[in-house]
Amino acid sequence: MIPEHRQTYNAAFTPARYHEMLADIERQLPGQLDFRVAETPVFVPAGLRDKLIAAGESIIEVIKQPNFQALTEAAIPAHQRVPGEEGRPEFLTFDFAVCRNAFGELEPQLIEMQGFPSLYAFQSWLPGEFSRFFPIADSVTPFLAVPDFQMYQEHMRLLILADQPAENVILLELFPEKQKTRIDFVLSKQLWGIEAVCLTKIQKKGRELFYEKDGRLIRIHRIYNRIIFDELARYPNLNPEFELTDDVDVTWVGHPNWFFRISKYTLPLLQGPFVPPSFYLHELEAYPTDLHNYVLKPLFSFAGAGVRLHVTAAELDALPDKQNYLLQRKVVYEPVVQSPDGLVKCEIRLLYIWPAGTDQPELLTGLSRLSRGEMIGVDFNKDKDWVGGTSPLFER
Repeated sequence: MIPEHRQTYNAAFTPARYHEMLADIERQLPGQLDFRVAETPVFVPAGLRDKLIAAGESIIEVIKQPNFQALTEAAIPAHQRVPGEEGRPEFLTFDFAVCRNAFGELEPQLIEMQGFPSLYAFQSWLPGEFSRFFPIADSVTPFLAVPDFQMYQEHMRLLILADQPAENVILLELFPEKQKTRIDFVLSKQLWGIEAVCLTKIQKKGRELFYEKDGRLIRIHRIYNRIIFDELARYPNLNPEFELTDDVDVTWVGHPNWFFRISKYTLPLLQGPFVPPSFYLHELEAYPTDLHNYVLKPLFSFAGAGVRLHVTAAELDALPDKQNYLLQRKVVYEPVVQSPDGLVKCEIRLLYIWPAGTDQPELLTGLSRLSRGEMIGVDFNKDKDWVGGTSPLFER
């Protein structure tokens, strides 16, 4: 999207060099990369960068409203409500499709949002790999509210650890060694010193939680949470000692309730030039006359599960649980990333943290995904190149 950077990069690119980069990732983090890293970063021009920032700020203004929690109470399923002080959403991630408006300008259009951490370690580390193997100018950067990699780590360390020793803080996941995102867990340990601990390994004694390390039982004071209830539901016979819904003496770094409050459920509460119209299905007295321009999304799923791109009024009428769905106006992704054999569609996720005592979240960095399929997800891009996860590099 920045022509001079793209031309320089593509002129230097070879498949062999790309595979050298992947081999270097494997050398440093053996067996951990379990998703496709795209062949290129995304070069984001200043105009699009500023629109992304403005779009994010408009969403944050809604989240900061005094009545936001009241508006999103119904987002939390009763059997999945986690006790304890919710505080604020320590993590915010907003996904935008890169589109082109009526004036021919690139602009973001909101697709998804989460109050949940997403590859915060890996996305700060990956740009360094691209820079080691390909020509990346100093006039672009992966970082926004912080100047560099070192300051990024300081902000993240302070947010996650606060005043606790690293061994009393854990990254909580379900079978972390099997997760596709496990490379992020390994980097989280390298960068911030926190162990990735499986829910099934947590020991509970009264209101206190513990995990075992090197033959010692260590008290857990803070939980950097990466567990999603959807995944827990796949293991009905798990029976861990500690259930997420237990009332225990820990501090959550991000509290699980924010996963529901800031999600697809929030989309109909938003308006603006970078937000496609969205509606709770059960509240519609009549479907849009141009229903073919809308996508049906389940409110309580993740990673694209259950999304239907083509729906009819009859299919909507047949849904027995309309309260669990929304309709969102489709957006048209503009293929903007030049590959050796054509243009590729792009999505950009903004990664924020919201430290205690600050009025405004900090936009630290981003995540990009490239696609040649009908949707962005991995399942829609099998056996394709110049697709997958990557780093957005923003014009300074």
